[in-house]
Amino acid sequence: MDTRVPSFVGTAVLALTLLSRPAAAHVDYVTDGPGEALDAVAFAISVLSNPVNAAVFGVSGAAVTVGLAAYLWVRPTIADIVILRDVLVGYADLVPWMLRLSVGLPLVGAGFQGYLFAPTVTFDPATSPAVRILFIGLGFTLLFGLATRIVTAVGLVTYGWALSVDFGVILAMEYVPAFLALLILGGGRPSADHMLQQVASTDGTYYGRIDPVHHLKGFLDSVTTSYRAYVPVIVRVGMGVTFIYLGLFQKLAEPGQALLVVEKYDLTAVVPVDPGMWVLGAGLTEMLVGLVLIFGFMTRGAAAVSFVLFTTTLFGLPDDPVLAHITLFGMASAVFTMGAGPLSFDDWFGRPAQSDRETVVSAD
Repeated sequence: MDTRVPSFVGTAVLALTLLSRPAAAHVDYVTDGPGEALDAVAFAISVLSNPVNAAVFGVSGAAVTVGLAAYLWVRPTIADIVILRDVLVGYADLVPWMLRLSVGLPLVGAGFQGYLFAPTVTFDPATSPAVRILFIGLGFTLLFGLATRIVTAVGLVTYGWALSVDFGVILAMEYVPAFLALLILGGGRPSADHMLQQVASTDGTYYGRIDPVHHLKGFLDSVTTSYRAYVPVIVRVGMGVTFIYLGLFQKLAEPGQALLVVEKYDLTAVVPVDPGMWVLGAGLTEMLVGLVLIFGFMTRGAAAVSFVLFTTTLFGLPDDPVLAHITLFGMASAVFTMGAGPLSFDDWFGRPAQSDRETVVSAD
């Protein structure tokens, strides 16, 4: 097999990644005000009417399209990727731990700093101590993995309440799929839930005599078993919707505000392209990554690209609120670990088996 094809794909994806580099952030987190009111369609037409911009977009788009088509036609089996996939499968039982950390840490930070999920929706901890205690309590219990399903249910209700108070909480929509995944998975291991369940379910233990809920946890574990296979779908689709929202509504639909980010951080000095090119490139790249995740196409690759986007954003925008993006980091790690799961292009397409003993495996 010709391994130059996937290398070509990787180069094309990297080019798009560099074009969208630090601009790939929650714009509202790093700007003040909406920026100049610009018509989104007129702005896009204006940017692409520049021959240089049009050429860059055309060549990049054609390169990615042709590269992916060639890769899917050849479907090379690369030993490194096969081994990596096998190793990641062994980490699957750690996904609840990844998600608990990625949700618990920012919730604790939100409680101490005084905001409702999204840093732009603030409250005064001095006048609203109950809200502060609620967020800190949710965060710490998730970090410990104590009563995980109950806590995540409370977290979902809290998010719904916060959304009704201020629609700006939609910027932190990634909490919803993370909560839903934990509602199905429970605390996993290592967690207080797992530890206490092991003690309580063992005959002859003193704790097993007084613990009133371990039977309920055992029941919930058995009930949710059939839904565990769909956790990768929930997480990757949730990430994909978040990316599309960031690309479409935070950049393409509000180019004036996105241009403020380019100007504030002098991003044209990082990559010498037109400011409009930064905005359009970032928005389209985020939408592309979002669609790829939603359809489950080369999912682990998309998760790796999204991780690069988050990382470069944090280094490129020094005042970007790090805590606000920890949930997305955790979700990207979980998707990279689990792969696409069912209801995905990867699951349907697969790659050829290496031998008669091997079944077809995911194409990601």
